[in-house]
Amino acid sequence: MQPLSKLTDRTFDVAVIGGGIIGAGVARDAALRGLSVALVEKGDFGGGTTSGSTRLIHGGLRYLEMFDFGLVRMDLREREILLRIAPHLVKPLEFLIPFYGASPWFRLKMRIGMMLYDLLSFDKSLPNHRMLSAAETLAEEPTLRVEGLQGAAAYYDAQVAMPERLCLENVMDAEQHGAVVRSYTEVVGAISESGRVQALRLRCAESGATGEVRAKVFVNATGAWFDRVARQTGDEHPPRIRTTKGIHLTCEPMNRKANVLFSPVDGRLFFVIPLLGQCWIGTTDTDFSEDPGAVRADGEDVEYLLRSVEPFFPEVRRLAIYSTNAGVRALVRQEGSASSVSRMHSITETQPGMISVLGGKITGYRAIAEEAVDAACLQLGNREPCRSHRELLPGAGSPPPTENAEAVRWAIEREHCRHVADYLLRRRPGAFAADQGRGEAETVAQIMGEVLGWGPAEQQGELERYWSEADRAQRYREELFPGG
Repeated sequence: MQPLSKLTDRTFDVAVIGGGIIGAGVARDAALRGLSVALVEKGDFGGGTTSGSTRLIHGGLRYLEMFDFGLVRMDLREREILLRIAPHLVKPLEFLIPFYGASPWFRLKMRIGMMLYDLLSFDKSLPNHRMLSAAETLAEEPTLRVEGLQGAAAYYDAQVAMPERLCLENVMDAEQHGAVVRSYTEVVGAISESGRVQALRLRCAESGATGEVRAKVFVNATGAWFDRVARQTGDEHPPRIRTTKGIHLTCEPMNRKANVLFSPVDGRLFFVIPLLGQCWIGTTDTDFSEDPGAVRADGEDVEYLLRSVEPFFPEVRRLAIYSTNAGVRALVRQEGSASSVSRMHSITETQPGMISVLGGKITGYRAIAEEAVDAACLQLGNREPCRSHRELLPGAGSPPPTENAEAVRWAIEREHCRHVADYLLRRRPGAFAADQGRGEAETVAQIMGEVLGWGPAEQQGELERYWSEADRAQRYREELFPGG
């Protein structure tokens, strides 16, 4: 990690608050245009909403029903860009939408929706949709319930199994193009002069050291933490975002294909997806006003998903649940049910000198970042065109090592890995294994201790920190199976 003094010894063109996928994308886009860039994140890069996402790169079929054609088109265009610039992370994935008790009108509407989806992705490299009979559907997904199955629609989108790595590679690419980046560095205040934000006050979470970063333009890309950070910088405007919780669970493998289903509990759309050799089920969408950093799946959330899945995959309750995952979405504030709120983002100058990103989906992160940097360049008088849609992300050419000893050192030296939990839960796919990487934890702590100079007490503290974070994914059991 670069020293705090690297952030405090000059004035940057752009300083970005928030090292989730959108903030990382802003830093990369700006650095690729030749701007001097600072990026600060209060936790681990990609450790918040990015890590809690559904791990899909998709246009969002349900947004067609909301007539949000602009959002769907943007995300389908961005899906194609990500398949091109990050082929090692973003992979094509075929989805099934099985029909049970569907009226002729519903099936016609679905066919029309599929055709429109193909039309809006006119520049795609993926195949067009297919309509399948019941027999064809069962041949592709034999564990689906047979009774009442009428057939399915099949179409392609994409999956990013490790969005944390997608975020991290944006950070690394920004750094390779001159950006100064720091994780575990929190914004605790701001300095304004003549009514314009001129600097941010920072505090290092690890050492307690403080400092200030000055910039000509600031970008608040803190997502679910937006309103909290806005208040820290002196913005007294009423809340601008609505935060909702989404949870997922991983269980033993059950399905071959990704499935789009509609919950019999409340009619909400959700997914049952193969992920890293496991089955990934989600998501929920409920209002959440607490600290986004404390979000977790509770027993009610898990039971809702199980009740939603069981009518389609009857064996689900016989499978072992490995872990849960939770994140908080940041939506542009609107009234109505959580699921009905548009996922379209908004970029606006919320204070003089502060450009804010409100809302947005992981699929469209690069386009959102481009738009934010365009706004910054307008203030800076910079005319350099965007390059982020053309340039490959670093891992496309040189993937990181996979053996633990070498991989851990690589993660520390090149990927801003500071803690055992960073490595096991966000640098590797171990978070979705049956033991969430617990079997490797002591070895990883020892190797990281050698590199970072941890003594036995510090290594033990790191293990306890990791266990606490991993255990949060299991706390639903206390509520769902009391005394069990």
